Amino acid sequence: MKRARGSAAALLASSALLALGGCGFHLEGHTALPAAVKAPFLDAQDRQSDFVQSLQRALLMNGARLATERTKASAVVTILKENVRQRVLSVSNLNEPNEYELTYTVSFSVTAGGQELLAPQEVTTTRSYSFDPRALLAKGHEADILRTAMAQDLADMVIRRLARL
Repeated sequence: MKRARGSAAALLASSALLALGGCGFHLEGHTALPAAVKAPFLDAQDRQSDFVQSLQRALLMNGARLATERTKASAVVTILKENVRQRVLSVSNLNEPNEYELTYTVSFSVTAGGQELLAPQEVTTTRSYSFDPRALLAKGHEADILRTAMAQDLADMVIRRLARL
Protein backbone atom coordinates (compact mmCIF):
# COMPACT_ATOMS: atom_id res chain seq x y z
CA MET A 1 0.00 0.00 0.00
CA LYS A 2 2.77 2.44 0.97
CA ARG A 3 4.70 1.50 -2.15
CA ALA A 4 1.69 2.22 -4.39
CA ARG A 5 1.14 5.57 -2.69
CA GLY A 6 4.83 6.46 -3.12
CA SER A 7 4.84 5.57 -6.81
CA ALA A 8 1.62 7.54 -7.34
CA ALA A 9 3.23 10.57 -5.68
CA ALA A 10 6.34 10.15 -7.82
CA LEU A 11 4.21 9.87 -10.96
CA LEU A 12 2.26 12.99 -10.00
CA ALA A 13 5.47 14.94 -9.28
CA SER A 14 7.10 13.91 -12.55
CA SER A 15 3.92 14.79 -14.47
CA ALA A 16 3.91 18.24 -12.87
CA LEU A 17 7.56 18.78 -13.82
CA LEU A 18 6.90 17.73 -17.41
CA ALA A 19 3.90 20.06 -17.62
CA LEU A 20 5.95 22.97 -16.27
CA GLY A 21 8.78 22.27 -18.69
CA GLY A 22 6.39 22.00 -21.60
CA CYS A 23 4.83 25.39 -20.93
CA GLY A 24 8.19 27.19 -21.01
CA PHE A 25 8.54 27.60 -17.25
CA HIS A 26 12.04 28.35 -15.99
CA LEU A 27 13.42 29.49 -12.68
CA GLU A 28 13.37 33.24 -12.20
CA GLY A 29 16.76 34.80 -12.78
CA HIS A 30 17.92 32.12 -15.20
CA THR A 31 17.80 32.95 -18.88
CA ALA A 32 19.16 30.77 -21.66
CA LEU A 33 21.88 32.72 -23.44
CA PRO A 34 22.60 32.12 -27.13
CA ALA A 35 25.96 30.70 -28.20
CA ALA A 36 27.07 34.15 -29.38
CA VAL A 37 27.26 35.38 -25.78
CA LYS A 38 28.30 32.21 -23.94
CA ALA A 39 31.88 33.49 -23.52
CA PRO A 40 31.61 37.30 -23.54
CA PHE A 41 34.25 39.87 -22.73
CA LEU A 42 33.04 42.87 -20.73
CA ASP A 43 34.61 46.12 -21.89
CA ALA A 44 34.00 48.82 -19.27
CA GLN A 45 35.93 51.81 -18.02
CA ASP A 46 34.98 51.09 -14.39
CA ARG A 47 35.10 47.33 -13.86
CA GLN A 48 34.23 47.78 -10.16
CA SER A 49 30.98 49.69 -10.62
CA ASP A 50 27.75 48.28 -9.19
CA PHE A 51 26.38 47.66 -12.66
CA VAL A 52 29.44 45.89 -14.09
CA GLN A 53 29.68 43.66 -11.00
CA SER A 54 25.95 42.86 -11.26
CA LEU A 55 26.24 42.11 -14.97
CA GLN A 56 29.20 39.79 -14.39
CA ARG A 57 27.24 37.88 -11.72
CA ALA A 58 24.15 37.71 -13.95
CA LEU A 59 26.16 36.38 -16.90
CA LEU A 60 27.77 33.71 -14.73
CA MET A 61 24.40 32.73 -13.19
CA ASN A 62 22.99 32.28 -16.68
CA GLY A 63 25.72 29.94 -17.85
CA ALA A 64 28.24 32.28 -19.46
CA ARG A 65 31.98 31.93 -18.96
CA LEU A 66 33.54 35.39 -18.95
CA ALA A 67 36.49 35.74 -21.30
CA THR A 68 39.55 37.38 -19.79
CA GLU A 69 40.80 38.59 -23.17
CA ARG A 70 38.90 40.29 -25.97
CA THR A 71 40.47 38.00 -28.60
CA LYS A 72 39.20 34.83 -26.88
CA ALA A 73 35.62 36.07 -26.46
CA SER A 74 32.57 34.93 -28.40
CA ALA A 75 31.24 38.51 -28.13
CA VAL A 76 32.23 41.84 -26.62
CA VAL A 77 29.73 43.64 -24.42
CA THR A 78 30.85 47.27 -24.31
CA ILE A 79 29.55 49.53 -21.57
CA LEU A 80 29.46 52.89 -23.32
CA LYS A 81 28.04 54.99 -20.50
CA GLU A 82 27.03 54.47 -16.89
CA ASN A 83 25.44 57.30 -14.99
CA VAL A 84 23.71 57.65 -11.61
CA ARG A 85 21.85 60.88 -11.06
CA GLN A 86 20.16 62.11 -7.91
CA ARG A 87 17.68 64.95 -7.75
CA VAL A 88 15.47 66.45 -5.08
CA LEU A 89 11.79 65.56 -5.48
CA SER A 90 10.33 67.50 -2.56
CA VAL A 91 11.42 69.87 0.20
CA SER A 92 10.11 70.66 3.67
CA ASN A 93 8.82 74.01 4.86
CA LEU A 94 12.39 74.67 6.07
CA ASN A 95 13.62 74.17 2.51
CA GLU A 96 15.33 70.86 3.40
CA PRO A 97 15.02 67.87 1.06
CA ASN A 98 12.28 65.39 2.01
CA GLU A 99 12.52 63.06 -0.94
CA TYR A 100 15.12 62.20 -3.57
CA GLU A 101 14.94 60.44 -6.91
CA LEU A 102 17.75 58.22 -8.16
CA THR A 103 18.07 57.55 -11.88
CA TYR A 104 20.55 54.91 -13.06
CA THR A 105 21.26 54.82 -16.80
CA VAL A 106 23.50 52.45 -18.75
CA SER A 107 24.32 52.44 -22.47
CA PHE A 108 25.83 49.33 -24.03
CA SER A 109 26.46 47.58 -27.31
CA VAL A 110 27.42 44.05 -28.34
CA THR A 111 29.77 43.01 -31.14
CA ALA A 112 31.12 39.65 -32.28
CA GLY A 113 33.82 39.15 -34.87
CA GLY A 114 33.67 42.77 -35.96
CA GLN A 115 29.91 42.51 -36.55
CA GLU A 116 27.41 44.51 -34.50
CA LEU A 117 24.97 42.15 -32.77
CA LEU A 118 23.25 44.87 -30.74
CA ALA A 119 23.45 48.52 -31.71
CA PRO A 120 24.08 50.96 -28.84
CA GLN A 121 21.13 50.75 -26.49
CA GLU A 122 20.18 52.49 -23.28
CA VAL A 123 18.46 51.03 -20.23
CA THR A 124 17.35 53.11 -17.29
CA THR A 125 15.59 52.71 -13.97
CA THR A 126 14.34 55.27 -11.47
CA ARG A 127 13.57 55.00 -7.77
CA SER A 128 12.67 57.51 -5.11
CA TYR A 129 13.33 57.49 -1.38
CA SER A 130 12.49 59.70 1.55
CA PHE A 131 15.13 61.68 3.37
CA ASP A 132 15.36 62.61 7.04
CA PRO A 133 18.34 64.73 8.15
CA ARG A 134 17.99 63.26 11.66
CA ALA A 135 18.76 59.82 10.25
CA LEU A 136 21.52 60.88 7.87
CA LEU A 137 23.63 57.73 8.18
CA ALA A 138 20.68 55.39 7.66
CA LYS A 139 19.37 57.34 4.68
CA GLY A 140 22.83 57.38 3.08
CA HIS A 141 22.92 53.60 3.48
CA GLU A 142 19.43 53.37 1.97
CA ALA A 143 20.64 55.23 -1.13
CA ASP A 144 23.55 52.77 -1.47
CA ILE A 145 21.19 49.80 -1.20
CA LEU A 146 18.86 51.32 -3.79
CA ARG A 147 21.76 51.97 -6.17
CA THR A 148 22.88 48.33 -5.85
CA ALA A 149 19.34 47.04 -6.45
CA MET A 150 18.96 49.33 -9.46
CA ALA A 151 22.25 48.05 -10.90
CA GLN A 152 20.94 44.49 -10.55
CA ASP A 153 17.68 45.45 -12.29
CA LEU A 154 19.64 47.00 -15.17
CA ALA A 155 21.88 43.92 -15.43
CA ASP A 156 18.74 41.76 -15.67
CA MET A 157 17.41 43.99 -18.46
CA VAL A 158 20.69 43.61 -20.37
CA ILE A 159 20.62 39.82 -19.89
CA ARG A 160 17.09 39.66 -21.32
CA ARG A 161 18.24 41.64 -24.38
CA LEU A 162 21.28 39.38 -24.81
CA ALA A 163 19.01 36.33 -24.65
CA ARG A 164 17.06 37.59 -27.67
CA LEU A 165 20.15 37.60 -29.94
